Amino acid sequence: MIPVRHLQVLRKLYDRLKDSGIVWAVTGSLGFALQGVPVEPHDIDIQTDRGGAYKIERLFSEFVIEPVKLKESEKIKSHFGVLRIDGIRVEIMGDIQKKVGNEWEPPVDVKRYRRFVKIEGMEVPVLDLEYEYQAYLKLGRIEKAEILRKFLGG
Repeated sequence: MIPVRHLQVLRKLYDRLKDSGIVWAVTGSLGFALQGVPVEPHDIDIQTDRGGAYKIERLFSEFVIEPVKLKESEKIKSHFGVLRIDGIRVEIMGDIQKKVGNEWEPPVDVKRYRRFVKIEGMEVPVLDLEYEYQAYLKLGRIEKAEILRKFLGG
């Protein structure tokens, strides 16, 4: 069950992004919920490429609380920024790279793993759950990976 507030914010995102030419997808807990996984979303995560991250920031400039910039942690790096729309945190991640062993993988090709889910008249791009499962395993986020594995029947 997707909270009404999340759907309302998703509608605002969708309306501005659908004809923008930006390759994007909803990921994380909302992406899972949109595909039927029984999780409760707290924020909204948008994955895109580097250029898309900065374009989304411009399209939603009135909502920016953390400007997009390259951020790196031990296991992940991306062009990362944060919006707050109607009280919901929206994280923008462009050109996500995961560190596996001691090497950075190439940036994620969002278009390759994108699927579309129809909800309330929208065709929302989401990331394929099998891809998400593998990504969470690589990041060592076993709890989330386990939820997906069970849902996928693995």
